[in-house]
Amino acid sequence: MQIDLETLLPRIIEISEIASVEILKYYNTELNIKEKDDHTPVTEADFAAHKTIVNALNEFTPNIPVLSEESISISFDERKSWDTYWLVDPLDGTREFIKKNDEFTVNIALIHQHSPILGVIYIPVTKICYYAHKDCGAFKRVDGSITKITAKKTDLNSIVVAGSRSYRDSSLDNFLSKINQYEIISMGSSIKSCLVAEGKVDIYPRLGPTSEWDTAAAQCIVEEAGGFVTDTELNRIQYNKKESLLNPHFLVFADNSITWNEYL
Repeated sequence: MQIDLETLLPRIIEISEIASVEILKYYNTELNIKEKDDHTPVTEADFAAHKTIVNALNEFTPNIPVLSEESISISFDERKSWDTYWLVDPLDGTREFIKKNDEFTVNIALIHQHSPILGVIYIPVTKICYYAHKDCGAFKRVDGSITKITAKKTDLNSIVVAGSRSYRDSSLDNFLSKINQYEIISMGSSIKSCLVAEGKVDIYPRLGPTSEWDTAAAQCIVEEAGGFVTDTELNRIQYNKKESLLNPHFLVFADNSITWNEYL
């Protein structure tokens, strides 16, 4: 399959914007919150964004299958033959959406041969967009102004760590206890990884449960910015290689001259 990433990218940004409009229709309303089988919350906004994105992708790229967090379960027997597919989190950070703290995103990634080759992360409230595609760098758009972003080298005397706003356990506390000087930034959704990509954070250790749609778009952006997304053995995260869509515990970091898993 011939993939023209330059042509795809602006359309995917547009789709993320349209989905964000749908999400914000529910933001200041009384939400009907349900619990999924994995005990995570879901709202009408999740489903509205899912429908918008999936319909748009099916129309725009009818030959590329779509896997969304809110999709009806697709078996590994079916998807293991996918060489290229869209991987979507229509509303990443549902807990933050429910709390109304603005820290939620729309995540759309294109996966090719188990790796993300295009990623768009759009923040509905601020309209900030992070995006990248393979071999062309990573960018941040704010109020129409576009800046190329780059992950930075780490100063071991002043490490900035990103932590989840809604998930924290003893694993992160143990990690932090091994760092001499650090600042921690608590944030929701895939924004944490974007902060690594733009050089504001040195490392984001995720030592808890996530799924592949949580990381794919961010991984493309981080890697194109010069950073890394790995498991705790420092192996690069890959996609659609097993029955389960759960990620391993992972690390997002800017500087690979540091052996980050020694802090675990």
